[in-house]
Amino acid sequence: MIAAKFKTAGELAVLRSKLDARGQRLVFTNGCFDLLHVGHVRYLQAARALGEALVVAINGDDSVRALKGEGRPVNGELDRAEVAAALACVDFVTIFQAVRVTELHQTVKPHVYAKGGDYTVASLDPGERAALEAAGARIEILPLVPGKSTTATLKRCAA
Repeated sequence: MIAAKFKTAGELAVLRSKLDARGQRLVFTNGCFDLLHVGHVRYLQAARALGEALVVAINGDDSVRALKGEGRPVNGELDRAEVAAALACVDFVTIFQAVRVTELHQTVKPHVYAKGGDYTVASLDPGERAALEAAGARIEILPLVPGKSTTATLKRCAA
């Protein structure tokens, strides 16, 4: 069942077209999702409520290291993707290796792009934002769950 949720960029583009033909929306989000916590779960549930299917794009291990620094990720990309795929609110998962998700946005062309409240539309990477705008995607910034983050969890573990 979980393996069926893993999709390539091309498969996601076909899925997006099928949803579009039915008047349905593909919601897309991305991130490291290194240590899954309640903040992630609530965020992903809220993202899923924005459309009929939710794709979670997981940063590959090298891109997590580039973004978060040495010692990250704590869990490998396949493990992180499997954990995300196990959530009922997540319909599909893909892994991308680049630091930026721009190319995936260009291929999949989601109807809705969800990002956490630590971002604003203005603070999104300009290339990513341009790809989303070209696809006609609506950008939704979802609120963070106060005090719930991977960084905070790791700090508590180190204390």
